[in-house]
Amino acid sequence: MTMAFYITTPIYYVNARPHLGHAYTTLVADAASRFRRMRGEEVFFLTGTDEHGDKIVRAAEKEGLTPREYVDRVSRLFRDLWPELAIAPDRFIRTTEPNHQAVVARVLNRIHQAGDIYFSEYEGLYCFGCERFYTERELVEGKCPDHQVAPERIREANYFFRMSRYQSWLVDHIQRHPDFIRPERYRNEVLAFLREPLEDLCISRPRSRLDWGIPLPFDERYVTYVWFDALLNYVSALGWPDGKLFAAFWPAARHLIAKDILKPHAIYWPCMLQAAGIPLYRHLHVHGYWKVEEGKMSKSLGNVVEPLALKDRYGLDAFRYFLLREMAFGLDASFSEEALVQRLNADLANDLGNLFSRVLTMAWKYLDGIVPAVDPETARQYGLGLGPEAVRTASEFERAMEAFEFHRALAAVWEFIGRLNKAVDLSAPWELAKKKSTRPQLEAVLASLLKGLRLVAGLLYPVMPQTAARMQAQLGLDPNAPFYDLEELKSWKPFPAGTRLGKAIALFPRVERGEEPEPEKTSASGPAGSPERPPLKPEIGIEDFLKLDLRAATVLHAELLPKAKKLLRLEIDLGERRTIVAGIAEHYRPEELIGRQVIVLANLKPAKLMGVVSQGMLLAAGGETGPVLVGPEKPVPPGSPLK
Repeated sequence: MTMAFYITTPIYYVNARPHLGHAYTTLVADAASRFRRMRGEEVFFLTGTDEHGDKIVRAAEKEGLTPREYVDRVSRLFRDLWPELAIAPDRFIRTTEPNHQAVVARVLNRIHQAGDIYFSEYEGLYCFGCERFYTERELVEGKCPDHQVAPERIREANYFFRMSRYQSWLVDHIQRHPDFIRPERYRNEVLAFLREPLEDLCISRPRSRLDWGIPLPFDERYVTYVWFDALLNYVSALGWPDGKLFAAFWPAARHLIAKDILKPHAIYWPCMLQAAGIPLYRHLHVHGYWKVEEGKMSKSLGNVVEPLALKDRYGLDAFRYFLLREMAFGLDASFSEEALVQRLNADLANDLGNLFSRVLTMAWKYLDGIVPAVDPETARQYGLGLGPEAVRTASEFERAMEAFEFHRALAAVWEFIGRLNKAVDLSAPWELAKKKSTRPQLEAVLASLLKGLRLVAGLLYPVMPQTAARMQAQLGLDPNAPFYDLEELKSWKPFPAGTRLGKAIALFPRVERGEEPEPEKTSASGPAGSPERPPLKPEIGIEDFLKLDLRAATVLHAELLPKAKKLLRLEIDLGERRTIVAGIAEHYRPEELIGRQVIVLANLKPAKLMGVVSQGMLLAAGGETGPVLVGPEKPVPPGSPLK
């Protein structure tokens, strides 16, 4: 039986233009959808716009437009943005659509008739920016945590949803379903909130002060509170209650949100569903904030980042890759163009781009651009032993993508890319090509490397669809064919012999911040990306070598040195704790080094660098792709000497 996968983004409020936060959430949903299709699942991906409420009226007045004119214009900005970012939702919903408004009225009537909606006068603290009432305990130093302004105390007669009636039920459901809210920290946050009495939810606004909304079906003097209206899009888009899409996909529903709207989705929405007799969604996936200059990116704070500007400057797939690689899902992440450029140059231009160019260049130079037929025994003997690593990479990628650990999925792919780059250097096809006797070995090596590139292209598809298609086309395979089949990729089948390859291309030219990409440079002395080797140094005796105290060490802590772009300060375990300053910041991120084992020249005379005493030196090999740290193949006790 085919599995179903229904994923939703929040429907975005149209009081301002789309920004990086909107792009990230929708990109996550797109990548998750593409991955699920790779597994053969039936997928429905929903996004859209939330178009009612007081903030819309204010924004429209500021622009000199009617609310309808305003929401039509801004909703179009969101709808038009997604194709620009290669994001392909199955449905784009607007809360001004008649079918959605009909569902809202039907749900309100059902809950009202069940006795869970009542009329009362209420006095409370109201944030007009959030369009909701706050309790004292939700405020931070007396201010709205999002808008950083003190809410106004207002008294108003409204309709209320008896949300408090469902508090015990909701706590029990969350406790019985530990993965209902993911990651776990947000589940714990919701349970902590529910330890206090849950207040009833005000679900109306008087039309005397707000007319732009869906009228209550049982009292035309009021419009529906924007959150009660907006949340119902997740079922109205599927044709609740009798639609075929609702029957097929709602049991597999997963909502994707940022943490600032955790309460409405984790508390309001489940209680609304339970009161209306609608089954609950399966999972709520919560991600953190993108921070700019150590502050949350926010429309109200005016520090938003325009996604199209970055896409146009650095390229679509580089932009998509950076967002999913940089943020650990569930945690906050810091955005900077410097970090984006560093990822582009190190990961995409150096690691992936150089590898792709090198292998295709050698395939044309030594095989005339034709994939050779390699018999199984030769492949087993000379095929670089990549098969088990390829299967392990695909399996780790699958596990991480399923768990919404996108940064780990990409890290697994890049570890395999590193293994392929290392295989090129160790096998040295340019040397094998010099002898007729090593021709079978050369063909086996290149055929295995081409299989590795095919796997990389397939695994990159959910995050970097354009790059995957370009790679597939240059590998001589139909970029429009359904080659992104995860089980097929995991099988590590031979590359079709006789396939004609495309010429080497620069997938990702290196760039500087704010500059247009430049053509990728290749070495004139050999295969693309193979560095010119410096001449050997004068011979030394064994007694000189034995003076060097080379030892294995484990990195305990790593951080950037202030005002030093190239230097990292490392704390290492060498059998004793030491500090080392290493010039590798442009090629290694601090968090990637923690727990890693390295080789250290332990008896190098200490030296002060940027005010820090460095007590040793890391060993690394290098070339055009930058330094590559040297370490033990298997874990060894810290302080173990090299023999």
